[in-house]
Amino acid sequence: MEQNHHVVVVGGGFGGLELVNDLRGAPVRITLIDRRNHHLFQPLLYQVATTILATSEIAWPIRHLYRDRPEVMTLLGEVQGVDRLTKTVTLANGQAVPYDTLVLATGATHAYFGRDEWAPVAPGLKTLEDATTIRRRVLLAFEQAEIEEDPARRDALLTFTIIGAGPTGVELAGIIAEMAHRTLPGEFRRIDTRQSRVVLVEAGPRILPAFAEELSAYAMTELGKLGVEVLTGTPVTDCTEAGVRIGDSFVPSRTLVWAAGVQASPAANWLGIVADRAGRAIVDQHLTAPGNPDVFVIGDTASVKQENGTPVPGIAPAAKQQGAFVARVIRARLAGQPMPKAFRYRHQGSLATIGKRAAIIDFGRIKLKGGLAWWIWGIAHIYFLIGTRSRFAVAWSWLWIFLSGQHSARLITQKETHRREE
Repeated sequence: MEQNHHVVVVGGGFGGLELVNDLRGAPVRITLIDRRNHHLFQPLLYQVATTILATSEIAWPIRHLYRDRPEVMTLLGEVQGVDRLTKTVTLANGQAVPYDTLVLATGATHAYFGRDEWAPVAPGLKTLEDATTIRRRVLLAFEQAEIEEDPARRDALLTFTIIGAGPTGVELAGIIAEMAHRTLPGEFRRIDTRQSRVVLVEAGPRILPAFAEELSAYAMTELGKLGVEVLTGTPVTDCTEAGVRIGDSFVPSRTLVWAAGVQASPAANWLGIVADRAGRAIVDQHLTAPGNPDVFVIGDTASVKQENGTPVPGIAPAAKQQGAFVARVIRARLAGQPMPKAFRYRHQGSLATIGKRAAIIDFGRIKLKGGLAWWIWGIAHIYFLIGTRSRFAVAWSWLWIFLSGQHSARLITQKETHRREE
């Protein structure tokens, strides 16, 4: 096996795992590097942040996933750079990992548009740590409001602001509003959680801009029914511990969540190639880095155009398709066969939920909304989870919430050292 072609994959997300899975049986040995020991099902991460699911229900140890694949080695480490001349990947501990073929699937993180000082007060949602931080802040806000004597401070504690109205922002706003208005009433004695404000801010003219206008309008209506205040057309200009400034208006709010933008990993800098405005490495139609045929870049790290000239979206299905495509390219090269045609993204539809009983689905010609869309959304997500146990656990959690209205993961389990709790 040591003589086999060595494929190094950096990143254990959707694209990286799809690639490793599709190389099963190929004459290769694989080293999979990730700075975390688990694969994360990010589409349901917001449900961990909003007390619906536990962390173990949407994350799986990478080593466990490949325990029956002796050709796959897993390394826990953070990549610091790539040397294209020596064909090595350098880790933070100084270790150099040689490769024959390199695949960078390192994902993206939050983008604050040059205002990184907002990060401590307005965390984004990309990791399990982010989700548990947001969950803790949301739950603590209610607890602190229960003992707060000052009405103004109590109102600020009961105001939750989500910045960015893409699917993540809309889903977060809907669930927090449902929790405040339907789940928690009756559990507190001094406050009425139904008086909470959930504010969703979008700098653009409408929420969910990637969806058809009719579905965006439906989502607006459903959010209104849940009590969410939606502010569009005005950007956020400042975020502080005390609240958020939206245009010229200041909203006192002690819990802010950032869902407004993403920034790709520094993969383009490692390779010395051109990146787009979001930092994504611009690759060719075979997903290889210009001038580096043995280096592929996929998922949120890559910028590749569709046939209509628009970029392939940074979503899980796109990353999985790219991972599968690169696996075919590698197989063809090793077998001396013709290369597959250029990568072609097949859009499988856009989905988003608004609360626990409504959703929207955009399949292009077919558009669905309401309860039926919610059931289809749920079935689709359960199908793509890894393992029978996770599928059963998530399905049971959703059924319990649907029938009882109670969330099962409302535990405050961590303490932040960088933020003073009052």
